[in-house]
Amino acid sequence: MKNKEFNIPPIYAVLLAIVSVQCGAAIAKSLFPAIGAAGTASIRIGVSAIILLIAYRPNLKAITPKQWKIVVPYGLSLGAMNLIFYLAIERIPIGLAVTLEFIGPLLVAIIGSRRLIDYCWVLLAATGIVLIAPWSNDRVDILGVAFALLAGAFWAAYIILGGKVSQIMNGGQAVSTGMLFAAILILPVGFYENGLVNLTPKLFGMGVALALLSSAIPFTLEMKALGQLPPRTFSILMSLEPAAASICAFLFLQEKLDLYEVLAVFCVVVASAGSTLTAKR
Repeated sequence: MKNKEFNIPPIYAVLLAIVSVQCGAAIAKSLFPAIGAAGTASIRIGVSAIILLIAYRPNLKAITPKQWKIVVPYGLSLGAMNLIFYLAIERIPIGLAVTLEFIGPLLVAIIGSRRLIDYCWVLLAATGIVLIAPWSNDRVDILGVAFALLAGAFWAAYIILGGKVSQIMNGGQAVSTGMLFAAILILPVGFYENGLVNLTPKLFGMGVALALLSSAIPFTLEMKALGQLPPRTFSILMSLEPAAASICAFLFLQEKLDLYEVLAVFCVVVASAGSTLTAKR
């Protein structure tokens, strides 16, 4: 895989990344009872870092000071986003967590937009977030909601920094180096929580699958897309995440949707499709 890039159009790369991540999220949540959220995040990021470093073999000595200033915070935001998101879905349904997390990319879309039609799509996506927000469910875990919103802030940082780093570094080198720093951030937390003590060969195998589905494959695809799409287009396109998350959670975890959640998913899917159809070419 060294020096090779996937020849996939950027929009399809984002869609494949979304499906991959949400299938991985379902696997991750099934691991929580055994090794906890922090332990699961540690396996995911740690194994992903190893896979990407072997695949792309980044020349760390050749990275310039300008590139270090972007790729290090990119990697740290990536790691923090994943750990905090797992802490969120440990407490609330995956579909709800992903929808609330989308507030981060939504803010990126608002800031970067200059056309009225783009504001319309953002408003529709925001309506979906309102429909699924905590006040429509008095049984929701408030701490889980807070974690989801904080993960959204790191997601916004990831989008912005990913767009910058993709302009000054090769995609494979950027994502593998970034994942290295994500692992440096996350692994101490996993060991501190003692979740890794309970690892078995079967759980580790599930962790490898999780790493491939949730990190190695989608982050490489997203890096390719970020290098070719404006941040606001990428952000609104990612609003498909709640739909994919809800479907995967239902199929693998039997997390069912209520009426408000169905309406919320509909809003964000239409916003995503609309933004893609009206994007400037």
